Amino acid sequence: MKNIIGKFITGRHTMFRSDVVSYSAGYDTRRRHPKHWIPFLKDRLPKHLMRVISINMNGIRSAHAKGFFQWLSRQRADVVCVQETKAQIEQLVDEIRSPGRWHTYFVDAEKKGYSGVALFSRIEPDKVVRGLGWDEFDVEGRYVQADFGGLSIASVYLPSGSSGEERQQMKFLFLYKFMPWLKARRKENREYILCGDWNIAHRKIDLKNWRSNQKNSGFLPEERAWMDELFDEVGFVDAFRVVNQDAEQYTWWSNRGRSWDKNVGWRLDYQVITPGLAPVVEKAAIYKRARFSDHAPLIMDYACKITGF
Repeated sequence: MKNIIGKFITGRHTMFRSDVVSYSAGYDTRRRHPKHWIPFLKDRLPKHLMRVISINMNGIRSAHAKGFFQWLSRQRADVVCVQETKAQIEQLVDEIRSPGRWHTYFVDAEKKGYSGVALFSRIEPDKVVRGLGWDEFDVEGRYVQADFGGLSIASVYLPSGSSGEERQQMKFLFLYKFMPWLKARRKENREYILCGDWNIAHRKIDLKNWRSNQKNSGFLPEERAWMDELFDEVGFVDAFRVVNQDAEQYTWWSNRGRSWDKNVGWRLDYQVITPGLAPVVEKAAIYKRARFSDHAPLIMDYACKITGF
C-alpha cells in the first residue's frame, strides 16, 4: 500500500458487471484534502479488488429466510459488516452462525431481539475488537472491529432517535462520545473502513423528502452538522461519494406508503474511510434486485488486497 497512499484517482470510474447495480461518477478528492493527493495514472492500480459489503439486516434470521446467504455466496466479498442482527448467537442455526468458509464474529445486545452487530471475513483477522468501552452502548451490541495488518474494518450501528425524545438524547450522547473516538483513530498509523447504519442522512440529496424531514431524527441540523465535522474537519471520507455524486441513491425505505416502489428513501448506510483509502475506492453499488431487509446492501470495491496493509 505504500505506493498508493497519498495519491488520488480522478475522472470517470469503469462500470462493472455483477449481480448488482453499478455507478461511475468521478469525485476529485483534492477538493477536500488538497495536501494529500497527487495525480497518477489509473492503470498503475493493483488489479485485485477488495470487496466490502455492509447491510442492516433488521433481523439476521429474517434476512436468511429471504435468501441473503445464498446471494452472498455469489458476491466474492472479502468482508461483510452486519447491523441489527436482532438475535443471540445461541439462537442461530449453523448456516447463519458459521456459513461456508467465513470467519464470523458477533456482538449481541443483552436485550433479546434488539440491535446487535456482526462481521464476516474470508481470512482470519489478526485481532477482533468488540465494543467501544462505553457500557451504556456496548450492552446494545453496536461495534465490532477486525484488524488485518494496518487495516481495520468495523461494523458499527449508531442509535436511532426515531422512537422518541429519550432515544434521541441517547443518540446525541453516542455522537458526543463517538467524535473524540473518531479523532483518535485519525492519529493512528492505520487505515479504517467503518461500515454500517449511521442513522443520519448527511445532505439534502441523501433523502427524498428533505424539506419535510428537517425536524425529524436522522436529518436534524445537529446530526448533519456532526457529519460535516466528521468529513470536513476530522478528515474522514464518505467512500460512496468518492465515486457517486448522484441524488436518489438510497439504502433505506420505510415500510409505509409504498416507499420502496416510489423510491422514497434515505441514504443511512455508509462506509466511512480514512483519507489514505480514498485513492483506492474503485466501485460502489446499492443492491436492489432483491429485498432482504428494509435496508439494501451497500457494496464497495477497493483496488487493493486485504493482506496488503
